Amino acid sequence: MKVFTYILIALALGLVIFNITLLDFENLFEGNSLVALIGIAASLCAVCILLIFRMSKMIDEKTKGN
Repeated sequence: MKVFTYILIALALGLVIFNITLLDFENLFEGNSLVALIGIAASLCAVCILLIFRMSKMIDEKTKGN
């Protein structure tokens, strides 16, 4: 499960980088730039959720060890 979450985090960060390349800084809130901004926000949310999941698994392992 540890490797799977790290792979998902890497994929989400890859999507962030890809969406940054799609941004048009002249018209940030129009057309494809808006879609890219939404994709960046969604990918960052996914990274946060996966990190919270990882931390909860670490806490679970420590409490079961006692």
